[in-house]
Amino acid sequence: MSKQPWNILILCTGNSARSILAEALFNALGTGRVRAYSAGSKPAGKVNPHALELLEAQGLDTAGLHSKSWDEFAAPEAPPLDLVVTVCGNAASETCPVWPGNYLRAHWGIDDPAAATGSEADIRAAFMKAYALLAERILTFLSLSFETMERSELQQCLDEIGRAGAAATIPESPLQNP
Repeated sequence: MSKQPWNILILCTGNSARSILAEALFNALGTGRVRAYSAGSKPAGKVNPHALELLEAQGLDTAGLHSKSWDEFAAPEAPPLDLVVTVCGNAASETCPVWPGNYLRAHWGIDDPAAATGSEADIRAAFMKAYALLAERILTFLSLSFETMERSELQQCLDEIGRAGAAATIPESPLQNP
């Protein structure tokens, strides 16, 4: 009998870049183990074209990705959530949404590439930086035996992943054996 995949909601303010990148990465890398969704507290209404361009360049599926309100996940027919991850950066002008409930929570703050300025190359570099950090954190999470870990141990690992800069360090005990 197969176990149900974990439902993961990735939140940010606009749901146009970081949370969209994370949704696509979680779904591509965690096939069978997770089902990711993204939303925003104040959705932009469209996915940032640089995010779509990057995902397509990386060979990830962009079908169905759209900017949406977190209200969709508060409805009675919404999937039950196992983990809520916020990806808002630490900028003073950005308020990270809070999701109520008894789910595991993680904050994996990342600067908003949609706020990047400069040349096209500068903007693409900001998106690639966010993508690379998200990919590293998601791969670190997926390397865990999260389905069978004690809640407190998993929360500690989630917090450590969020504190890690470009390299997440996790205690060896919860890692899956290669």
